[in-house]
Amino acid sequence: MVITVPATSANLGPGFDTLGLALNLRNEIEIKPSQYTSIEIYGENADYLKSLKRNYFVDIFNEIYKSLTGKEDSFSFKFNNKIPLSRGLGSSSAVIVAAITAAYEIAQVPYKKDKIINMALNYETHPDNITPATLGGFCVAKVKKNRVFFLKKFIPTNLRAVVVIPNKPVSTAKSRNTLKSHYPLKDIVTNMSSTAMITAAFFSEKFDILKYVVEDKIHQENRMKNMPELFRVREIALREGALMSTLSGSGSTFFNLAYKDDAYNIYSALKDNFKDFNVRILYFDNIGVKVYN
Repeated sequence: MVITVPATSANLGPGFDTLGLALNLRNEIEIKPSQYTSIEIYGENADYLKSLKRNYFVDIFNEIYKSLTGKEDSFSFKFNNKIPLSRGLGSSSAVIVAAITAAYEIAQVPYKKDKIINMALNYETHPDNITPATLGGFCVAKVKKNRVFFLKKFIPTNLRAVVVIPNKPVSTAKSRNTLKSHYPLKDIVTNMSSTAMITAAFFSEKFDILKYVVEDKIHQENRMKNMPELFRVREIALREGALMSTLSGSGSTFFNLAYKDDAYNIYSALKDNFKDFNVRILYFDNIGVKVYN
């Protein structure tokens, strides 16, 4: 069995822990029955992942598989990773969603994707990454009484993501330490109205309005101070025609939404100015986690 899962970009500026979308940058895991457990890792951060004493995917997979079957069978796992770690592209959520889905598939227990999302909540308490990783598309999610409520919208094919991936990782936990404990009412209102407008723009497909309404007063500016180059990334992207330019998750990646006809100009300008960073044009993913038997 082969399972693939997309990268995600969460928050999208003001939609803190609420908004997210899926990018066509996929991790791939091949799983086969085996006499003993074996693990092969290729691609992004492979050396670091090999050095760890435990494999997060395998641990979650085994835990869920045993809960479904009562058995402790052995499997071989081959990872081909495309999503870089600690760059704000949902690497942890991708692992969690793929591991749970794989366990259900191999245990041959029927499931729906909302089941995967709600089980993933046990490992990742913020739904803005796990939801698009599971469903694909643009997602709005909210947790209430340990249940994820969500809505999904397919992202049109005339849009592209231009992502700038710096060469420095950012710890989500450390990044959250930059957040304030209290915010002025006007800042909260700004974020609420911006989040509502982003959601309406995606669902109505009126993307031109985004350049006027995307404003965050909660987290972006403080997080970006840890890597001041990101202010320049945003400035250049918007100048070259990006519809919106936001920190991806807690960073360090910067996400830029663009029409496909504008994407290359944005890419070229960013590539010229940030030669040490990985600048890429990506399609959006509307499928989410996918299994091939």
